[in-house]
Amino acid sequence: MTNRSDAYPTSPQSLSGLRVGQLTASLSRMGGGVSEAVVKQAEMIRALGGEPVVFALDDPHAAQDAARFGDAEVHIAPVSGPRQIGFAPALVGMLEKARLDVLHLHGIWMYPSHAGAAWARRTGRPYVISPHGMLDPWITARGRLKKTLARAGYERASWRTAAAMHALTAREAQDIRRETGRTDSLVIPNAGPAPMSQPAHTRAPTFLYLGRIHPKKNIDALIAAWTQRASAMAATGATLVIAGWGEDAHVAHLQQSLSGAPSSITFAGPLYGDAKARAYADARFFVLPSHSEGLPMVVLEAWAAGTPALMTSECNLPEGFAAGAAINCGFDPAVIGAALDTALAMPDPQWRTMSDAALSLMQGRFSGETVARQWAGAYLGLTGRHAEAGIAA
Repeated sequence: MTNRSDAYPTSPQSLSGLRVGQLTASLSRMGGGVSEAVVKQAEMIRALGGEPVVFALDDPHAAQDAARFGDAEVHIAPVSGPRQIGFAPALVGMLEKARLDVLHLHGIWMYPSHAGAAWARRTGRPYVISPHGMLDPWITARGRLKKTLARAGYERASWRTAAAMHALTAREAQDIRRETGRTDSLVIPNAGPAPMSQPAHTRAPTFLYLGRIHPKKNIDALIAAWTQRASAMAATGATLVIAGWGEDAHVAHLQQSLSGAPSSITFAGPLYGDAKARAYADARFFVLPSHSEGLPMVVLEAWAAGTPALMTSECNLPEGFAAGAAINCGFDPAVIGAALDTALAMPDPQWRTMSDAALSLMQGRFSGETVARQWAGAYLGLTGRHAEAGIAA
């Protein structure tokens, strides 16, 4: 991913002199939407004049994907023991040596939560936590034993130590309150890419799923809905492209599910860079029938390409429904199928109205400029530098 300083044209020196740590379990493709959010956060910090410093646990793709952060300082900590815990004994030392002004943790339930809180206690400097949807009830209901141990071992202490909790949406702020008792969450959405111009041509009836291959994404139900109307899809030339990455077991399950599926469904594997951008720009609709999300970057990326979405309420983007940029597809095959039928039958003028609505959302609430202004105020407020920067608290 290239650096997009032009996406954040807000007070380019407002974070000047600040070293802002970005801590996450995975900076690579294995981190899914969280790692994408960290990449964009680092770009934004740099564009605002600050210095992003990235910390992550090692994984099979970490060294390769670190290049996505350009010339930012990146530290990768080796992991001892099970990856699910992510114990990295060198991580706290790395954080302390980095001379950070503020540390921002992305994602919870792993050892970086302990490391971030330890850094905050030792340095007395501000520590921010973004759960990225990981306190959603669908998530907390799974792996209960691991999460119970994590709460007792380090998460509750981490939540208490944080100078601020960050929620992507008002709904996530409620999840944070339920789990942590904190009512002071910063509510700032993810920023999406700069929007492209309105599509000049009528797009083929291509439906795109792009993202992590994982049970919570509910891809099986999407495949079932499509398969139930295979004849109608074939008659219209409609295709479903599933693109993404995931654990080997989840990818193998998907491939098995597709073994008897209609030929109009294809699995493209992971897409990056220009191939990913083309997939968004070629699709008539983006589909995300997910059971649980924080605020999905993939929907924002689709909207920036002028591609309306079929998504669930669990994607936490009610603005899309309100603006007419999305259709609620529900969770079960029958409801997903009805949404597919509605989308497929949509005349081009109506589709263009949805496409315009998607592009408009990316010029407003989810624009890089709007989100950067909010984060500049948050980081400066936490470090006590509002007066110095001339920004009101």
